[in-house]
Amino acid sequence: MLKKDIHILGSGPMGLGVAFYAIKKGYKPIIYEADDRIGGMTASFDFNGLNIERFYHFHCKTDRDFFNILDELNLSKKFHWKNTRMGFWYKSKIHSWSGPFDLLKFPYLSTIEKLRYAFSTLISTKRTNWQSLDQVSAETWLRKSISNHSFDILWKKLFNLKFYEYSDKVSAAWIWSRIKRTGLSRKNIFTEQLGYLENGSQTLLNAMQEFILNNGGKIHLSTPVEKVNIKNNKVISFSIKAKKIQAENIISTIPIPYIPKIIPQLPKKILASYEKIKNIGVVCVIVKLKKKITDHFWLNINDDDMDIPGIIEYSNLRTIEKSSIAYIPFYMPQHNPKFKDSDNTFKLKVKKYIKKINPQINESDFIDIKVNRYFYSQPVCEINHSKILPEVKLPVQGLYVADTSFYYPEDRGISESIKFAKKIINEYF
Repeated sequence: MLKKDIHILGSGPMGLGVAFYAIKKGYKPIIYEADDRIGGMTASFDFNGLNIERFYHFHCKTDRDFFNILDELNLSKKFHWKNTRMGFWYKSKIHSWSGPFDLLKFPYLSTIEKLRYAFSTLISTKRTNWQSLDQVSAETWLRKSISNHSFDILWKKLFNLKFYEYSDKVSAAWIWSRIKRTGLSRKNIFTEQLGYLENGSQTLLNAMQEFILNNGGKIHLSTPVEKVNIKNNKVISFSIKAKKIQAENIISTIPIPYIPKIIPQLPKKILASYEKIKNIGVVCVIVKLKKKITDHFWLNINDDDMDIPGIIEYSNLRTIEKSSIAYIPFYMPQHNPKFKDSDNTFKLKVKKYIKKINPQINESDFIDIKVNRYFYSQPVCEINHSKILPEVKLPVQGLYVADTSFYYPEDRGISESIKFAKKIINEYF
């Protein structure tokens, strides 16, 4: 029996994953990607002679679907664990934040607050039921769990500088899943352990692309789908540069905010659901330096003079020869006036912040600095997010829509993308 066609919108990890598992079932999928390269937010670029991701990624011990696909593609030997350290910049000083002794030494919380924080983290790693957390805000839940004072020091600035006006609406289930994922990625109680792929995510992307192309699939780059056409409640075609291509099955993995424009014929109830799902942008500055900023992979920041939630010093996870690499993300809603600031404005800010954190770094230590932007980078999973999401299989024959907001309560990530891609193919094809 001839398998029906599958056309996939987007070549991020979920789009590639859908194609990968579709091929395993005998389909010959075709991917359409608006960008000039595969990968979405995991795509790499040439950064002063170094091929590296435009946006940072790391892996935790619970990323089972990621590990499974590495096995399937014979890439497991290219994956490595590393003991990493987390830090917290507060009161103009770096405080280590990697284990129980660091918590005990932190001078700005009382003993009772430290015990509450440790207990809350432990309980979060043991918890499996998240449904009740869907009905409460992350801020309300954390304040109740660790105290108002602890929240104001440890979390408030991070929420405000990532979600801005949405910070008090983010679901507790979403932040719980993040706490659990990193909390379980440890070598032991004293040592955090995170993982990376040799040459970054591009190693996986290349292997998935090769598998798809070698097994009858196709990938069209710089080819944005402009419109999906529906007739008699059934997908009939889609349009690229005014050319209509017949289609029986379309799976969209692009950010949900694009869907009302591309598929305007959807039922009003579905479109209304999509319009409720907010997705903020990011301006991510990547810096190449001659020396380290800190010894920490992740440095959370609470400083009134810095409008960033943290610095991710990637080279403290994956060693980069003869240089240090750091990502500094500025998350914000796209309508925030800062989102339109010039690249140079962000570069100057980052240099200023880095010099403040490490006064031994001067202008001559900066080898290169680049700004990457992504318009829809982070879904805002608000209270009752699970009740907002429509089904992936829409009430239009042959049409399936999902993006990273569908991973809820999990946050976006490569492993979750692979997991959800496999779910789509297994459930509907």
